Amino acid sequence: MSRVLRRICVFCGSSAGADPAYGRSVRELGAVFAESGLSLVYGGGNVGLMGELARSVLRRDVEVIGVIPRRIHEAVEPLQLSELHVVDNMHERKAMMYELSDAFVVLPGGIGTVEEFFEIYTWYQLGIHLKPIGLFNVREYFGKLLEFVDHMVCEGFLKAAHRKALVIETDPRVLMAGLRDTELTYINKLD
Repeated sequence: MSRVLRRICVFCGSSAGADPAYGRSVRELGAVFAESGLSLVYGGGNVGLMGELARSVLRRDVEVIGVIPRRIHEAVEPLQLSELHVVDNMHERKAMMYELSDAFVVLPGGIGTVEEFFEIYTWYQLGIHLKPIGLFNVREYFGKLLEFVDHMVCEGFLKAAHRKALVIETDPRVLMAGLRDTELTYINKLD
């Protein structure tokens, strides 16, 4: 049984990265959003992969919702989005992005992106949500991170079922299909 997805939250870098493949991948993801009739929820920025993704989706007349902290909003030139929510801090930003979204996709990015991934992943582990989480593993960017997650399982700090809940793909169409089709259930981490 496939779940209905309307809005996908994407966490990604405010930098473009060292390889043009990252930019190409977000433009391809933007096309998949349009093909699939999905709305984008993202951090509201106009630079790096974040800005490239938003522009790619906007060019296709698809809804783009940005959520940006006031301090960052005052420092950047905003894009003309379908909706822009200016919040007081990063905690409010993540909470609103979560509320607005049916699933999460993580693209390459820096410390902030990894922090957003681990927070939303923790919320799944704790049973706060049962929304699918996908990693768009462009150029095997998340390979070392996934080795570490596997190490957590081996060392008994993460259940194998929680590890298996992640949808990890290099093709955006396969990734979106995986988000729709993944089976998620709450697994008590204390069992």
